[in-house]
Amino acid sequence: MYHDKRFQTDTYFPFVAFSHGQIKAAVSGSFVIVDRENFDQISERVLGLDVSVLNDLSERLESGEAIQPTTQKEKDCYDVIRDLDHIGGHVQGSTTSKKYMRNEIWSLIIAKGAPSWFITISPADNKHPLSIYYADRKEKFQPTILEYGDRFRLVCQNPVGAARFFHVMVSLFLKHILGIGTDHLGIYGQTSAYYGTLATFHTRK
Repeated sequence: MYHDKRFQTDTYFPFVAFSHGQIKAAVSGSFVIVDRENFDQISERVLGLDVSVLNDLSERLESGEAIQPTTQKEKDCYDVIRDLDHIGGHVQGSTTSKKYMRNEIWSLIIAKGAPSWFITISPADNKHPLSIYYADRKEKFQPTILEYGDRFRLVCQNPVGAARFFHVMVSLFLKHILGIGTDHLGIYGQTSAYYGTLATFHTRK
């Protein structure tokens, strides 16, 4: 969030920062499970792991087979997988974190019932003055009309600005349309629960 947005427009900085964040989360998750009480147990399980059994389980699981571990070696492999899942759950964007999100959604459905409606929010970030301001390097907000090409380039060169604009629009939607965190009802009545996820797709021509 430096004033001239040099880090927002840097090509490599977001990837480096995100990678370091994932590493930190993985290390923090490792410290949670590998404490003094069970360190010896986990280290012995990892060192004594039968790689051939693990490869066989991986191939069977990849093919969609439902496996119930029977032998001790298979149980040891599943214990290691469970430990890795526990660590991966702390890492943003990991397969385990997505699995946890699916579990949260199913739990919410069990508690509140099936969703009444679904909605996809896709703000036009290359047309809104606030998005252009976030993407530009100007410190003072002055909503000026730019050509389509200029607006498109600004947004493409600063993905952080587009993400900030998206966050503002979603927050306003939750507050004013759904009535979340306010003393008034939403447009569709009382909102009992909501769950949102982000999906990003990149195309190149």
